[in-house]
Amino acid sequence: MTIEAILKEDIQKAVQKHFDIAADDILLQPTKKEFEGFYTFVTFPLTKTARKSPAEIGQIIGEELAANSSVVSGFNVVQGFLNISLKDSTWLDLFGTILADGSFGSLPSNGQSVMVEFSSPNTNKPLHLGHLRNNFLGDSLSRILKASGYNVVKTCLVNDRGIHICKSMLAYRELGNGETPESSGIKGDHLAGKYYVLFDVEYKKQIKALVEQGMSDEEAAKKAPWILEAQKLLLLWENNDPETVALWQKMNSWVYEGFSQTYNKIGVGFDKTYYESDTYLLGKDIIEEGLQKGVFFKKADGSVWIDLTTEGLDEKLVLRGDGTSVYITQDLGTTELKNSDFGNDRYLWVVGNEQDYHFKVLFAILKRLGRTYADGCYHISYGMVDLPSGKMKSREGTVVDADDLVAQMVQTASDRTQELGKIDDFNSEEAKLLYNQLALGALKYFLLKVDPKKRMLFNPEESIDFQGHTGPFIQYTYARIRSIMRKAEQAGISSEVPGSSYSMHQAERELIFTLSQFPVKVVAAANEFAPSLISQYAFELAKVYNQFYAEVSIFSDPDPVAVRLRVALSGVVSETIRKSLGLMGIDVPERM
Repeated sequence: MTIEAILKEDIQKAVQKHFDIAADDILLQPTKKEFEGFYTFVTFPLTKTARKSPAEIGQIIGEELAANSSVVSGFNVVQGFLNISLKDSTWLDLFGTILADGSFGSLPSNGQSVMVEFSSPNTNKPLHLGHLRNNFLGDSLSRILKASGYNVVKTCLVNDRGIHICKSMLAYRELGNGETPESSGIKGDHLAGKYYVLFDVEYKKQIKALVEQGMSDEEAAKKAPWILEAQKLLLLWENNDPETVALWQKMNSWVYEGFSQTYNKIGVGFDKTYYESDTYLLGKDIIEEGLQKGVFFKKADGSVWIDLTTEGLDEKLVLRGDGTSVYITQDLGTTELKNSDFGNDRYLWVVGNEQDYHFKVLFAILKRLGRTYADGCYHISYGMVDLPSGKMKSREGTVVDADDLVAQMVQTASDRTQELGKIDDFNSEEAKLLYNQLALGALKYFLLKVDPKKRMLFNPEESIDFQGHTGPFIQYTYARIRSIMRKAEQAGISSEVPGSSYSMHQAERELIFTLSQFPVKVVAAANEFAPSLISQYAFELAKVYNQFYAEVSIFSDPDPVAVRLRVALSGVVSETIRKSLGLMGIDVPERM
């Protein structure tokens, strides 16, 4: 039984004994830092039936616990909040359990499976800062869900077709002169992105020329030669024109090689990759099924729609009058395919919040169609990432490229570390590994520590600070502890949990309590789809350990029992930091 379970049972007995109330749902919360205690029971809900003030109820229950609970050492009441302190023997028993648990923080299988789809790159441009937030969220969620007992499948849907792809193809066809990644020395996805930007430059010139000839802006945008030509290319591709398909395949192969390099660099991978070019026609059979069931209806022009006003949405087009697909058609088919391939209990889409309405429509249609998996579908919506310089725009070439940003972060990590002058004994390979660990740790932590739903401002300089709420601060704490553990090993000091007569320091109690919350945070992060809960926990654990380190002596305490306990505590903290950061895809350095 956990401490929380014992406390809840003891409180239930106290409430039954003194107020004759069957309190089935006892809720405990961590005590606020300004008050003594570790667990708090809120008494306000009992006032009506107990017919006493919240403070009186707290006092009565507290006295009962102090007298008869096997784990409670004392209490204090602040208005309707009963703050509970625990016996040292309870803390030591709890730490002994944590120390012996090799799988601490990882729950057994719950028999449930979940698919996490993330990344969703376009083959007309390289990955950028916004993609990094997407990839880090998807990867971290996958790790957290796996740790909480789910069987996880990571998937990616590549947007490899459509008018935006044809824009890059057209610009390359007209301006490329046979340029390749090899001949230019430009990474393949960057090369495709270069021509996407060049298309936009030429397109704007053509619009301006037509406007000067008397056209409206709107008409000029529709009749500019290059947009008409890009639309022709799309039709040729859809009709499987050999020359067009060959160009498409060539440019996409460059991009995939570039993507692969970036994914390897940032430590992200997938179990299955789907391609829009393979799935965009799949939904048409579902549309026909829906027409037969009366879920969809046709308008006079032959287009197919669904009325979702009863769900608080609008009428939605699901198939054009000419029989061509729209995005929702494709997503219906792709979702059906994913379910057929894996049959998961849950499906998660990590997609920016500009698609909130789209996913509401998708899930509503799946429910109308009677798909049994519809209730297990979730959109993990996240806010955009801005920079101090403003919003990014791919077609104008103002995005922050992922590769460039990672390289910049590595250089900053190198500069900051060398300024501190603490790695003079590192060889070049060790230093290079450290700079990469710090750079990606800073980048991932900064993008994951914010609630996914919030729009955020990314500041590279702030993210790599070795103090404060940053990845490098937590990595540094880990490296400091590893140094302590090496010293303990050299001195032959073993880890040991003392007997019940040991009188604990408050810093030791704080540390054990914080450690005990790790599995709780993993479950909460999985249930709420919120890696930010893990980042906050890792930061809190590092802070509590540094406070412990400042308040107690580890090696020079005259009591060898205290030394062995503090070495044991340090070892478990380092392992828990490693696991916490690992859930965010962040590596930890053994030395800094």
